[in-house]
Parts: sequence; structure tokens; C-alpha cells
Amino acid sequence: MPDIKQTGPNPLQKYFRQPKIYLSLPSKGHWYPEGAIEMTENGELPVYAMTAKDELAFKTPDALLNGQSVVDVVKSCVPNIKDPWLMPSIDVDAILIAISIATYGEKMEIETRVPTAATMRKFDLDLRLLLDRYQGIEYENVVEIGGMKITLKPQTYREFTRTAIKTFEEQRIAETVSNSKLSDGEKLDRFSDSFNKLTQVTIDMVVHGIVQIQVDDQVVVDQNHIMEFITKGDKDFYAGITEHMEAQKKKYDVEPFKVETTAEEREAGAPESFDVPITFDQSNFFG
Repeated sequence: MPDIKQTGPNPLQKYFRQPKIYLSLPSKGHWYPEGAIEMTENGELPVYAMTAKDELAFKTPDALLNGQSVVDVVKSCVPNIKDPWLMPSIDVDAILIAISIATYGEKMEIETRVPTAATMRKFDLDLRLLLDRYQGIEYENVVEIGGMKITLKPQTYREFTRTAIKTFEEQRIAETVSNSKLSDGEKLDRFSDSFNKLTQVTIDMVVHGIVQIQVDDQVVVDQNHIMEFITKGDKDFYAGITEHMEAQKKKYDVEPFKVETTAEEREAGAPESFDVPITFDQSNFFG
């Protein structure tokens, strides 16, 4: 096949993708390291529809598990985010919703089983309402515990993914051990090892989420010092940090979709209404 050389501008250029919507990030652009994002003057980032290549990325199991597919698609569809691995985890769902709207429209079809009625129902979820909800949420990154002022930051997408993978791997090991023919003593040792590793994963997540600890006129930013304090300090401090982090995380959870049942479904034993959880699993969220 002869080499095809481009001579001059591509006459198809005017048919290239154009931004479909503009997104205000839940983080407002905070917590991105220098060079990880290019903010616009009004704080709204252009969002493009997915390409065919982007859609295929969400059908690759390994890339879904390690987060690479999300990173590749975000880089393609929200080019102002230069390094999606470093985006705060509180931005991820909003970005995926925006990409879905840009690609497929504002409605997403949900299919669910009606409790006890053994029937399936389909519903349209308005993604624009979900996206608008994120605009009013504020991440409170400062908390005071025991006279100390702690400044926090959300996990990056890289940290979030690593934590999820480590947790999944340890849970899988525990399940394998449970079903193995090892002696009870050996199983206990293996379970103890997995538990300790999961505990360390949680502690690492907390430490990485702390930007600094201020007490009196001293400000501690050294991660090693913070790690030592978390592992040797009062448990009430650790509990206070984790409770605050969990409270901030829950702010970004999407409330279940409430469904009213029909008379026929109620006659079949279904309740008058039921909740359908809304999750943004990349393996099915993008069709």
C-alpha cells in the first residue's frame, strides 16, 4: 500500500468534534497539581462526545479494573484535564455524567427488577438533574479535633484506584483461603495477614488525605511525621478524621431513584414504591 501523505489542511476538519456541553467541576479546580488542569476564565470546561475508540476503551476489562480506560476517555473528552490520574475523586462521577450527556443525551435508561413481582421495568434517569446537584456541594477540607486544625484533600483518582485494587485483591485472597483445604491454624494466619494489609490500606488512605496538621504555632506537613502520629496517636483523633472524610464522601453519593409501582405489580406482591440505587459503573454506564 503506497504511503499517503497529507498536503495542506484536512478538508474534513470542520466535521471534527465540537464541545457539546460545559462543566463546572465539583472541586472548582482545587486540589489539581500544577499542570494537571487548564482552567478556563469562567471555570467551565468543554466536554466532547466520545469517539468510537473511547467507547471501545470501556469494553476492555483490564483497563476498567486499573482505571486506565477512565483516564483515556477523560483525556479525550475533557482535554482541559491534562492528567486525569490526578483529578480529585469528587470530580469523577460528575465528569462521567457530563461525558455521557455529551455522547448519548440527557436521559439514561435504567432497567430494574420490581421487588417480589418478578417483572422488569425501564426508566429514564435525567442526568442533567444529577449533574446540577453537584454544583451545590461544598467539600469541607478543614476540621478541628482536640485543639488541632487538620487540612484535608480528596483522594486523587490514582489513589482511589490503587486503594480499590488493593482492597479487591485482599478480599479475593481471603475468599480463596476460606474455600481452601488449609488447616484452621493456617487459615487464621492468612486471614490475619489480609486483615492487617487492609487495615494498612485504610491508614495509608487517611494519611495521604491529610495536607497538614496545625497545633498552636506549628504546622506539620511531613507525611512520615503524620503517619507516625496516626499510628501512635489517640484513636479518637483517627476516628474523627475518618468520620469527617466519610461525611464529605457521602455528600457526593447519588440518592436512589424512587419508583412507584403499578396496580398490577402491587397485586403481584410488590410494595407501593421502591428505591433503585444509581451507580456509575463504567462497565455499563456507557452502554
